[in-house]
Amino acid sequence: MPAPAAGPGNWSGAASAVRVGDEIVLAYRVRRPLDEGRGVAVVVARSPDGLRFETVCEISREAFGAASLERPCPVPLEGGGWRLYLSCATPNSRHWWVDSLTAATLEELPAGERAVVLAGDDSVGLKDPVVRCAGGWWRMWATAHPLDLPGEEDRMTTRLFTSTDGLEWADEGVVLAPHPGGWDARGTRVAAVLGEDPLVLLYDGRPDAASNWFETTGAVVAVDGALTRVDGVRLVSPHSDGAFRYVTVVSEPAGGLRWYAEQARPDGAHDLVTGVFLPATGRPAMPDVTGGARLA
Repeated sequence: MPAPAAGPGNWSGAASAVRVGDEIVLAYRVRRPLDEGRGVAVVVARSPDGLRFETVCEISREAFGAASLERPCPVPLEGGGWRLYLSCATPNSRHWWVDSLTAATLEELPAGERAVVLAGDDSVGLKDPVVRCAGGWWRMWATAHPLDLPGEEDRMTTRLFTSTDGLEWADEGVVLAPHPGGWDARGTRVAAVLGEDPLVLLYDGRPDAASNWFETTGAVVAVDGALTRVDGVRLVSPHSDGAFRYVTVVSEPAGGLRWYAEQARPDGAHDLVTGVFLPATGRPAMPDVTGGARLA
């Protein structure tokens, strides 16, 4: 999915993908520069092969009274139907909240039943959900932006939330925080679940405030109940601002995983790109980076 136009601030990405049967459903954000509206819409699309996508529906920021939309997350419901989680920016504020739409089909999502699932408050904004559901047990990794220091709201950690219905969520606390002095010293945002046993996650990080919007990708693995950074794993675009972020993965029928990521290109725009990689033994599987992102 190419950027909507050339130049910095024009981005297609912040995607979440899920495989259902023989097709992949992908939801992604279309963004314009700050003076043109930021995250103007979320697109839901489907594909039989992970490459050729047909747009199913679009949802505008105006439908939620939001100043901007960021990462969406589509989830097929175990009893049938779909739920789409949306990251919404409060106008004239640095606050974010997570909303949802529930409908019987993907096509009906724009008119679906709406519910606020993570409201945040005056002290924190919440956005960019990564949601997993199995056997009636729901987990959500959401990015938390503290609002206590004016001008410092770009700082971010990841909090884990749990639920029995995907609508009412319990906050289990911070599970991934920045590493002082590291490439991820300013913020850490869980982006994708690579494995469950042990739990392996890809995450976005940045070292400073100037790197806001230009995050790169690393990996953490659960060790003795805590998420531990995997040294030597960091994916960076070779172009312009270096952004390689919002990775999402789905299984491939022949084995391995297909990944999608928002990647910077030479003119400063961000495209939504994809590739396939096979799991490596003994460490988190990473993309074949020969034609795209590189290991930093």
